[in-house]
Amino acid sequence: MDYQTVTLATAFLGSSIAAIWDLKTTEIPDQIPYIMVAVALITYGIQSYVESNYWPILNSLIAGLSLLGFGFLMYYFGQWGGGDAKLLSAIGFLLPIAPSGFSNLMFPFPLSFLFNLFMVGAGYMLVYALILAVMNRKIIERFTNDVKSSSNIFILGSIVLFFTFILLNLFIVNVFSFRTSGEFLIKNSILPLIATIFIFLIWKFAKAVEEVGFKKKIPVSKLKVGDVPMYFKLWEGITEKELIKVKQSGKRFIWIKEGIRFAPSFLLALIFTLYLGDGILLFINFVL
Repeated sequence: MDYQTVTLATAFLGSSIAAIWDLKTTEIPDQIPYIMVAVALITYGIQSYVESNYWPILNSLIAGLSLLGFGFLMYYFGQWGGGDAKLLSAIGFLLPIAPSGFSNLMFPFPLSFLFNLFMVGAGYMLVYALILAVMNRKIIERFTNDVKSSSNIFILGSIVLFFTFILLNLFIVNVFSFRTSGEFLIKNSILPLIATIFIFLIWKFAKAVEEVGFKKKIPVSKLKVGDVPMYFKLWEGITEKELIKVKQSGKRFIWIKEGIRFAPSFLLALIFTLYLGDGILLFINFVL
């Protein structure tokens, strides 16, 4: 029995189904990660029994439970839904070590996958937000107005930051006795300034997307099971019982929040980790 083929195929298939389901419905059914975990435990259980080696099942349990703990920490702080946390752990149960024949990793596979998930996820969320902004002009209007309203502070802050970076570079040069030139100082001050401006604009854009694209005021009569009211701290859809209480409260409207369908990031990060390796090392090598 080719245990690696079973677990790897299950990871790809489960992640793909979860991604498609999340894009269509904004939810990941619990059955998907549960089946993935069951396949992992059965497969590694058989392998441990046949080979008289407890490490295959033990590695699966350690990786899966560790990622489950991290995932539910993200869920507790309202950053992920419960389905995202369970999908993360399911991949850990299935792939506790890097499959042979794929990219060599400096870190254990679950850790490399987690790092890559955040890097790939950041790019995915940015593209997702840009597409959402193209579809909803109010987001662009909010972003433009926010930038214009803070233009004076933005310009003054940029000037202050530029001279701050120059002074910081002069300090580093004097401390370490580097030989330098005015061109070097200007270049090493402009580049971090551009990076800071870029981060500021991304933050403003993200706020505009959150305020306009992910918040919606709807009649209580249109509220349905699975919607997430704004006052919910955890990213969990409203239940049938809670829905009845809201409809009996006499409220006419309610604010609900939506989020980025994040499940496709798990599939993309899985592909990235298997075929390209550690994203952090690739980034460092690119920069250096």
